[in-house]
Amino acid sequence: MNKKDFTTVGLAQGEMHIYDFGGVKLHAYQTGDPLADEVFLVEKAGKFVVIESPCFTASVTALNEYLAGREVAGVLVAYHGAGAAFLPEAPKYATANAVEYTRQGGGKALIDQFTAAFGSAFDSSIHSITHTLTEGETVIGGIRFVIHQTAEAFDVEIPEINAVYTHMLGHDCHSIVAGAGHADAMIAQLRGYIQAGYDLILTSHYTPEDLKDAETKIRYLEELKAIAASCADGTSFKAAVRERYPAYGGENYLDMTAGFFFP
Repeated sequence: MNKKDFTTVGLAQGEMHIYDFGGVKLHAYQTGDPLADEVFLVEKAGKFVVIESPCFTASVTALNEYLAGREVAGVLVAYHGAGAAFLPEAPKYATANAVEYTRQGGGKALIDQFTAAFGSAFDSSIHSITHTLTEGETVIGGIRFVIHQTAEAFDVEIPEINAVYTHMLGHDCHSIVAGAGHADAMIAQLRGYIQAGYDLILTSHYTPEDLKDAETKIRYLEELKAIAASCADGTSFKAAVRERYPAYGGENYLDMTAGFFFP
């Protein structure tokens, strides 16, 4: 599946890119919100399973309207636990550590930060989880998923479309990298994706990507570590990274990465 092989449907907020795999369709929602969030809908036999939740009120409303009258078998709430006005009656699935991440961990800190920054435009209400996921296979709405628990929440493999969902990739934008050890873990994960031969890598802050993008990100992470090792402080680190990657987006993520490498 080519990552550019989709049809586009405009929504009241953002737009939907629809990938047709035959028996299964993937609806990739580009929210167009201030965080460039992405939400994924997997459709099979008239049933939908949603991966992640929109968190801004305009995109919550738009996606609720898109799904009105359609059967939603469940929502997988991994790294984006806010936005509880989205499909409030649908079953919500998460691992125990994802719930902890959202209610007391790093996810809560981000929700508090975004609430302060965006005010009422950001839906800070937290999804109530009705089904607890564990490592391994699960079937929701007739669709098979494989849950992979991570340090913060969980990633999702979708075997029927040979795709995997993780929080971040972004081959031409900065990501939150919590130090050299985290960079190494990300590199190992991406190499695993390459070895597995996935057609698409889905992330909640970028359009669907492919294995060439994973290779690009590995080179970026290696370079990021080398730059950090040559710098004395966060200011010089950020300047060096900007010089090396002048066209990259996600400046706020670079700020956070600098804070991790140079606390």
